[in-house]
Amino acid sequence: MAGPMGRMMAGTGPESRTLDFKVSGRRLLGHFRPERLTLYAMLFCVVLSVGLNVIGPKILGRATDLVFAGIIGREMPAGSSKDQVLDSMRERGDDDVADMLRGTDFTPGQGIDFDSVGRVLLFALVVFTVAGLLMAVATRLVNRAVNRTMYRMREDVQTKLSRLPLSYFDKRQRGEVLSRATNDIDNIGQTLQQSLGQLVNSLLSIVGVLAMMFWVSWILALVALVTVPLSAVVAARVGKRSQPHFVQQWRTTGKLNAHIEEMYTGHTLVKVFGRQDESARQFAEENDALYEAGFKAQFNSGIMQPLMFFVSNLNYVLVAVVGGLRVATGSLSIGDVQAFIQYSRQFSMPLTQVASMANLVQSGVASAERIFELLDAEEQQADPVPGVRPEELRGRVALEHVSFRYDPDTPLIEDLSLVVEPGHTVAIVGPTGAGKTTLVNLLMRFYDVTGGRITLDGVDIARMSRDELRAGIGMVLQDTWLFGGTIAENIAYGAAREVTRGEIEEAARAAHADRFIRTLPDGYDTVIDGEGSGVSAGEKQLITIARAFLSDPVILVLDEATSSVDTRTEVLIQKAMAKLAHGRTSFVIAHRLSTIRDADTILVMENGAIVEQGTHTALLTAEGAYARLYKAQFVQAVAEVD
Repeated sequence: MAGPMGRMMAGTGPESRTLDFKVSGRRLLGHFRPERLTLYAMLFCVVLSVGLNVIGPKILGRATDLVFAGIIGREMPAGSSKDQVLDSMRERGDDDVADMLRGTDFTPGQGIDFDSVGRVLLFALVVFTVAGLLMAVATRLVNRAVNRTMYRMREDVQTKLSRLPLSYFDKRQRGEVLSRATNDIDNIGQTLQQSLGQLVNSLLSIVGVLAMMFWVSWILALVALVTVPLSAVVAARVGKRSQPHFVQQWRTTGKLNAHIEEMYTGHTLVKVFGRQDESARQFAEENDALYEAGFKAQFNSGIMQPLMFFVSNLNYVLVAVVGGLRVATGSLSIGDVQAFIQYSRQFSMPLTQVASMANLVQSGVASAERIFELLDAEEQQADPVPGVRPEELRGRVALEHVSFRYDPDTPLIEDLSLVVEPGHTVAIVGPTGAGKTTLVNLLMRFYDVTGGRITLDGVDIARMSRDELRAGIGMVLQDTWLFGGTIAENIAYGAAREVTRGEIEEAARAAHADRFIRTLPDGYDTVIDGEGSGVSAGEKQLITIARAFLSDPVILVLDEATSSVDTRTEVLIQKAMAKLAHGRTSFVIAHRLSTIRDADTILVMENGAIVEQGTHTALLTAEGAYARLYKAQFVQAVAEVD
């Protein structure tokens, strides 16, 4: 299990870098370039919608003025002009009332003009309806742009994962990588859907409302702007406090997912060794860490909205006081003050919305940073273009002074030379850590050599494309891998072309898997999951061997391929392997030396070097490292029988 390694590496590598909010935010927006036309259409709809919403309060203010003028005019003597009525009030000493009514357009003796009021209200209804429809269209366009962008980002992540070297996955927990490819991308999509359109709408609303406020009364507009610096300080302080917690929240989410994935895939092992309590304790620790990070992030960002509402109420009080004084002096009509108070609310609301969206934006950018870390990871060396391939693939493999090390400071294989002729079977044996599997990984180009070269039929494999190289190699690993699907589909996975059911069954018979497959409820159409539930470990191995049969490779690699089968089945498989290996170059990694007696050449590796090579009989006669390994296994086998 990868858990201990993953825990040892926690806090190292790119995951420990801090979030660069501005750079990551700009880079995230850069992914929307292919959606420029959609975003331009969305922006056009938002501009029109905001413009209509902005003039709405002014229209309603006109309706208020008409109603107020009708009420005032009805109380005035008919036949007089507005100026005559105001002069009469001043002569009576009602200067304050006269000044207030100076800004009202009333006609003495005339009541409320309901026709005019109705037309104004109908116009306002049309304006707000069209504004709402335009905003609905803009929202649909935003969702379309976001979903397409997330679709491409998922493709980028999938493509990147296929280009990453095996060393990348060796150093990270599988669940943590999966969390980036699933949870983080989903979080980015939800963040953009909830905030992108609303953010544009809020920013345009601020500009439009501010312009209307200066048009109605520049003095009141300046009063409303008094609280803006306070709002900016609140948003900046709260955002700075909550930003690191969002980064930690998603890092902890990845760690928790990695632990859950490990415990699920290894649940049998956990139960066998009685580690349920330890697993539960570790889960509780990771869960508590996620709770703490999430709580701090949400709490710190959550106080943004009440603080902004407080600032908004201060703004409302200031505007109401100064607006009342302006009406009293006749500088503004009541309708204009009413409109301005609505504008004041409209101005404060988008400011509050922008500040409140900070938690969403910070969470999304934190996830984007994790995705960008994955996309920026160093890739495996690119295939040469155009790739070189042998004129005829015969299977001659040569290792010329090959050196390799996982860690630059720790040599593993040094100056290894080997020639394997076509059709020969080479068995590789040695103690654990001797470099047996590493040698196969180098042949498959899962890793590239750090010195020397490996040739296939005279062509350096580094000059071949990986697909062409691996197309001629069939591989059966000790750790079986099956995917969710039918058994027939799992066997057919080994073929690069469409195969018939007959070919699938023939491969299964060659691997001695046909008998047990036909005993299953649906035979070859039996559906199994990725863990191979319903079939034993040995039966899973037989299915993977049948997959290798079907691939018809030039080079065959068997890494402990018979380790999970019983002795009788092992004998059958050895006979089948002999048939499969006829005319093919075969590399067999084995711990049970009884399975490789018939190999053309046996290589004994220790500390990354070949210390012995020869046939089974010759190596036993030499009484060297191979003989010691063989005798140790023979003594062990006799002891087990006794």
